[in-house]
Amino acid sequence: MNVDLNLYYVFYIVAKYGNITRAAEELFVSQPSVTQSIKSLENQIGATLFIRTKKGVNLTEEAKVLFKFVEEGIHYIENGEKKFQELMDLEEGTLKIGASTTVTEHVLLPYLQEFQKRYPKIAISITNHLTSDLIRLLRNGTVDILALNLPTKEAPDLDITPFLEVHDIFAVGKDKKELFKTEKNFQDLTMEEFIFQKRPSNTRAFLDSWLEKEQLGISPKFEVVSFNLVKDMTKIGMGIGYLTKEFVREELSKGELFELKTTPKVPSREIGLVTLKNIYPSFAARAFIDLILEKDKK
Repeated sequence: MNVDLNLYYVFYIVAKYGNITRAAEELFVSQPSVTQSIKSLENQIGATLFIRTKKGVNLTEEAKVLFKFVEEGIHYIENGEKKFQELMDLEEGTLKIGASTTVTEHVLLPYLQEFQKRYPKIAISITNHLTSDLIRLLRNGTVDILALNLPTKEAPDLDITPFLEVHDIFAVGKDKKELFKTEKNFQDLTMEEFIFQKRPSNTRAFLDSWLEKEQLGISPKFEVVSFNLVKDMTKIGMGIGYLTKEFVREELSKGELFELKTTPKVPSREIGLVTLKNIYPSFAARAFIDLILEKDKK
């Protein structure tokens, strides 16, 4: 049976008030329009729904059964609208972000702090993985938005928005700070030991691509999973670390790390937000994106 749902809503209002005039006022339509809607519904379902009395209208016994189901359906819709409005108003919901541990710690934390201040009722879920795993989670709906080291592999279903420029450097700890004093050609560093992140991190992929382009035959002695481990091993003098300057500013200012001046210099790269094209992010994710891009403009 293909019945216009508006007719059921008119039926619900008439049954609720038991009066055609009162129902017409509630629906902001004329009494004849209400009467016509009820007749149309009765014709479509093949049964009488109301009995007219001097005081108004009463449901037939069969219509009382129908009313219970229609009433329940109306309440479900009303509750759904209420929940939807709460999501729109960011009074409820979850922000689901995917990012590397490094990006979460060194880039996202200030944004997350501000987001929590603005929208305290929104729960925040952060998933840390390699880029390839995070993109898979974005595609299957586990996360709504990614914050990634760029460049990342382009794909027709991904929308990538850079928002932060970062600069990779080679750095040493106190024990090797004599290397810091003068600009170094990479031929001067062939006997030194390097510390890189393991493949297939985006940071390592960017480094490998640049080394190949510059025809610099540098191989690391140490390959580790995390950025923080590269930083810590560099600080204690285990080798020359490949680090992101913006993420070690404190260590550089305290004299725990020293940036090497190298020729050629590593080009800058970016951190970007990644969402799926043609799929509108959740209201919480959209608000987080707007917050980041708003702050990026300042």
